[in-house]
Amino acid sequence: MGRRKNLPLFEEVSIENIGAEGKSIARVEGIVVFVKDAVPGDVVDLQVFRKKGRYMEARVVKYHSYSEQRTDPFCEHFGVCGGCKWQHLPYDRQLFYKEQQVVDAFRHIAGLEIPESMSILGSDPITEYRNKLEYTFSNRRWLLDHEADSDKTLEHTNALGLHVPGRFDKVVDIQTCHLQGAPTNEVKNFLREIALEKKLTFYDHRSNEGLLRNLIIRTTTLGEVMVILSVQFDVPEVYEMLDAIKEKFPDLTSLMYVINPKKNETLYDQDIITWSGRDHIFEELEDLKFKIGPKSFFQTNSFQALKLYQVTREFSGLKGDEVLYDLYTGTGTIANFMAAKAKSVVGIESVPESIEDAKINSEINGIGNTSFFAGDMKDIFTDSFIAENGKPDVIITDPPRAGMHTKVVEQILRIAPPRIVYVSCNPATQARDVELLGRSYRLVKIQPVDMFPHTHHVENVALLEAV
Repeated sequence: MGRRKNLPLFEEVSIENIGAEGKSIARVEGIVVFVKDAVPGDVVDLQVFRKKGRYMEARVVKYHSYSEQRTDPFCEHFGVCGGCKWQHLPYDRQLFYKEQQVVDAFRHIAGLEIPESMSILGSDPITEYRNKLEYTFSNRRWLLDHEADSDKTLEHTNALGLHVPGRFDKVVDIQTCHLQGAPTNEVKNFLREIALEKKLTFYDHRSNEGLLRNLIIRTTTLGEVMVILSVQFDVPEVYEMLDAIKEKFPDLTSLMYVINPKKNETLYDQDIITWSGRDHIFEELEDLKFKIGPKSFFQTNSFQALKLYQVTREFSGLKGDEVLYDLYTGTGTIANFMAAKAKSVVGIESVPESIEDAKINSEINGIGNTSFFAGDMKDIFTDSFIAENGKPDVIITDPPRAGMHTKVVEQILRIAPPRIVYVSCNPATQARDVELLGRSYRLVKIQPVDMFPHTHHVENVALLEAV
């Protein structure tokens, strides 16, 4: 504690820019200071709470003047809830800083200048754009200022909403979330109401006690809705709640539940049971339909997913006679989207359930030139695998945020396909991998796509060609 007290307070500092992970940047005495919540143009007092060799981290303790770039947040939960942290920036400025984030990653990590002028593809719409939301039940509601300061005894501290950043056990009770359209808020608020009415226990993230855990709602542009209720144990009240939801919302496409007694909230290793309706919903991109189950991965912004895949297809430069590999294929969305333009498509993914979905999606759409394989990428993507399935003319890779394993990069370099299209949700790891590929490939062009308005996250597509 003593050392923290000695950390400096800087007064009347101008915020200059926004950097990686959405943190604002100031410079004091030649040292970079990373700041949360501030906007370029704000003039603030900063209390440093962490000091490293070449940078510091600080929080704003006073605003002297506000930036002209600021706008009024539209959500009452802004600043407390962990989502939509850029609502105080106009959307055109959000796009500017996201584009800058991509350029900076390639410049500073890969040592590359962007070879062709590009402009980020903005999202339309910028609210109610998510097709999947996961809410958390908690018996430790984040108290609002008037509640925390009151001497009155609270009726309860239960919540159904989203986590407070950095607090695994604290949840903001959300009435209206602007990330997803109807009937999400109606279902969520109805569930909270009947849970409180029945005096059911909300989950305690510290003691692993309580019945109600999570509520997952998935929607599609076709108007289909999947609701999944996660509970800790099997009791009659669960089925009473499910019946109440079914009666209140008879048009739900899929109503499911899962009993999860574990301490973590992941459901990939759990049985998810259908209570009413189908065990899946459908999404549509161009003339293709995609089946989405409760565990399926699908891009969470369907509107922008179409733009992302169209860019990927354009960068692939397919003429119809190529062997295409889709690494980290997920449920085969990209693979099936590309299939009409390729001779054959090979998809690889580590999650067996996703591979089964990929095969079904090919079957649904009458696609006969795809093949899908489940396994760890670094283990399955071998010389013998390639000998059996054909040497790729084009590789599309869409890895998780951590990027590609070095063994996968080395294998790509050995195979030496003429063209690589790298789709990434993390420009930093993408730039790192592009640098590793740089001894045999040149970066031709990139295209950022904004999948997540009001956050710092950005998707990027990069085209590399063999030198």
